[in-house]
Amino acid sequence: MVAPPVRQNSGGTTPRVRPHATTLNIPGMTKSLVSPDGKIADRDVAAKLVVIMVGLPARGKSYITKKIRRYLSWQQHNTRIFNVGNRRRQTANAPSAPQQGRGTASDTVAQAADILRRDSQAFRDASAQKEMPTLEGVESVDQSAKFFDPYNSEAAKFRDQLALETLHELLDYLISGGGAVGILDATNSTIKRRQMLFDTIKAREPRLGVLFIESVCTNPNILEANMRLKLSGPDYKDKDPVQSLADFKERVKAYESAYEPLGDYEEDHGMQYIKMIDVGKKLTHFGLDGFLSNGIAHYLSSFNLSPRQIWITRHGQSTDNLQGLIGGNSELTERGHYYSLNLYRFITQKRKEWLVEQKNKIAQSSFPPLPGDKSPPYPDLNRELEEKNTCVWTSMLTRSIQTAEYFEADEDYDVKHWEMLNELNAGKFEGMSYEQIAREHTDEYIKRQRNKLHYIYPGVGGEGYLQVINRLRDMVREIERIKDHLVIIGHRSVCRVLLAYFMDLTTDDIADLDMPLGMIYAIEPKPYGIEFHAYKYNEEKAWFDELPGYKSQKTVDPNA
Repeated sequence: MVAPPVRQNSGGTTPRVRPHATTLNIPGMTKSLVSPDGKIADRDVAAKLVVIMVGLPARGKSYITKKIRRYLSWQQHNTRIFNVGNRRRQTANAPSAPQQGRGTASDTVAQAADILRRDSQAFRDASAQKEMPTLEGVESVDQSAKFFDPYNSEAAKFRDQLALETLHELLDYLISGGGAVGILDATNSTIKRRQMLFDTIKAREPRLGVLFIESVCTNPNILEANMRLKLSGPDYKDKDPVQSLADFKERVKAYESAYEPLGDYEEDHGMQYIKMIDVGKKLTHFGLDGFLSNGIAHYLSSFNLSPRQIWITRHGQSTDNLQGLIGGNSELTERGHYYSLNLYRFITQKRKEWLVEQKNKIAQSSFPPLPGDKSPPYPDLNRELEEKNTCVWTSMLTRSIQTAEYFEADEDYDVKHWEMLNELNAGKFEGMSYEQIAREHTDEYIKRQRNKLHYIYPGVGGEGYLQVINRLRDMVREIERIKDHLVIIGHRSVCRVLLAYFMDLTTDDIADLDMPLGMIYAIEPKPYGIEFHAYKYNEEKAWFDELPGYKSQKTVDPNA
């Protein structure tokens, strides 16, 4: 018998010094000796990524970072946002204490807090003369636009130090905290600042990837809307909106005077970057290296701010549902057919209500918004609303297709069947009940109960939730891209995975999310996130009742 191989290094150097390959990692779809679960291994530092945001205030950076984090986390890549502005606000509230040297993050907080509490009037006088200012008496987080003046060298010093402390926290997360992607959310508006950050990263871990993402806004309507959205943020909450808007615009002017966009410098120094204009209207990139950077670029290219509705529901009751069987390709019961009829009637009515509501918003609003308006409408609202189609997507399984039969008969709907929306394949357990699996395949039943997210059904074609996430990756990008309304008639696992993406659920929640028959979930993307509504089928009324304040919850059925 041939002896098993002994792990060694066939290269010329022991131990190996050459960085390991950084090929695609997909949890549930790839595995290796160092990464049996398919995630980026701690050893593979070169596959990890630091994303550094670039852009003037009110250009949608935080909106972009939150969507990137949600998308990557949904794909099981551990991702976290590190916001320099949040650290600045915490600094302004920190107790004053004498500190010396660079010290720790808490030292920096205390030092910067001293600066932020100095006399704001003295600061304004000095700033006007381009001299070294002092910042006294600034209350709590009420930091005026003058703090961001590039001529204020003392404040600039502490802005840089706060950025570095935030960056070091990010690097700790990637290097020793199990992270895959860390996003530094700040303006980072000068070449000097970006080079400082780049050098700091490479000094701590030269193998880490660094991607700059710049958000540029040339549309004055989007820019005005973004600025007014800031009035409800932590810097201006509960303050006079007119004065707050004026102060914020002064802050933007301070940054604009020294702003240096991404471009020739980064290209000359081999720094990869993505430049995003008007929230996805135009996208350019340079030197993308690695599957994470390329995946982010593909995702960013699908953004749009068009007002629309996304409806997600399971199919109507099937004959297998009645018998408690999983998988299969059964037809609807009579109750299931009635569900499909009432679903069609309900969605049709909701489309009409939505159109009236949007037209009322247009009639009652002005764009650009008037002074003091804290809730700007969509910049795209003036588009002809009647142009919006409503797409209906089903799986290729009979029960899903039949649930869309009334939509199919109405020429006003565009119906399409997708294989990637099929229910999770239960392999050799297709057509069995969970009780039968527990009796006849006890070990497999227990394995699934212990870890439903990572469990894969045995047999030909058997899948798990991670496989469903992977096959829905392109569909999520398509959902983000289209500007029309969308109705998705899916299955339990598919609806769980899609809702986990839109509701930003943790990995622990996906496989146990309560997803009964007869529920409809309505999602309206907004510039600040999503608006969410849930409706429950009322069979007696042949209609759907809204569930106000609905929160996602775990299923009470241990088998579901």
